[in-house]
Amino acid sequence: MLGRRHLLRAGAFASILPLGLAGSRVFASPARPFPTDFPLCHGGGDYIKAADHPAPPPAAPTGSAKKIRFTWNQTALCTSAVPVAVEAGIFEKHNLDVELVNFGGSTDQLLEAIGSGKADVGIGMILRWLKPLEQGFDVKLVAGVHGGCSYLVGSRDAGITDIASLRGKTIGVTDFASPDKNLYEIILQNHGLDPDKDVEWKQYPQDLMAMAVQKGEIQAYVAGDPNVYYQVKNSKGNLFRVASNATNEFADRTCCVLGIRGSLLRDDPEAAIAVTRAVLEASQMVNDNPNHAVEVSGHYAPRSATSADLAEMLKSYPYGQQPIGADFQRQVLLYANELKRAGVLNPSTDPQRYVNRVTANLLA
Repeated sequence: MLGRRHLLRAGAFASILPLGLAGSRVFASPARPFPTDFPLCHGGGDYIKAADHPAPPPAAPTGSAKKIRFTWNQTALCTSAVPVAVEAGIFEKHNLDVELVNFGGSTDQLLEAIGSGKADVGIGMILRWLKPLEQGFDVKLVAGVHGGCSYLVGSRDAGITDIASLRGKTIGVTDFASPDKNLYEIILQNHGLDPDKDVEWKQYPQDLMAMAVQKGEIQAYVAGDPNVYYQVKNSKGNLFRVASNATNEFADRTCCVLGIRGSLLRDDPEAAIAVTRAVLEASQMVNDNPNHAVEVSGHYAPRSATSADLAEMLKSYPYGQQPIGADFQRQVLLYANELKRAGVLNPSTDPQRYVNRVTANLLA
């Protein structure tokens, strides 16, 4: 378990963050064995094991450890790679002195914190990054961390069997401007439905979605774990996951991504490469041993959640593939084209030029 000895409040740092960020210092932890065969990908998009196609090992870290301020959402189970990297000593292995900054604000604030230098690195859902990045934040996306974590849930009693059966139904969302709504608008379009005419959208708090289904106010909804996990589990077979951003045409897409301050990339590319390698390595550890990842990060989860349940949730997030390089840029381009088609990105935005501006290939 990642104890309090690893994470101590840093009040001085928090005082300079008016954006809802709070700091905590990461101190040395006993290093544990970790795999060296984390997935890489060729530019063509094939995911491979480094052990099968060995690349030259990175140079051994030298000099004093590089200080990195890493912002993350500690209550999000899908960011378990961050505390795993701390507990296993992976950041230290890559000669990094990491300060974790718990993030609880909007994505605009997260990007402003990274772009302005209040933080150096962060992990977030890609669909929450792409529109703000269009506005010119000096932040580069460098790798995918995992897939999944957003679900479209449907009611069997309401006659929902697949995406096509959503025609004429009402779908609950937490926010009419949310990236989750944008995602499923894209999926509806891909399956021949007009998201403005063929379905109705209603706004509800995430924890009340299942109740709204019971009342007949909605027949489907968009949400994430742990709410979806327990709502489906407790529905006696009525509720089921119709789709996610890890199924159908999104089966090979990344969800949460790693973003790095542009000035860090320019001023200290070695540190940027090191933190990217560390996060990819920790992500593979989560994939290989989700039960251990839950032991490390589970104490941030709701107290009502059991370790077994958390492990099941974590296993549903595809952690075994982390796109980098050309394949990662290809995925970002797909998202950019879809968001432009959905009217989220500006009509004047050139998707390819946009992707070239907001991504960086560090591990080519």
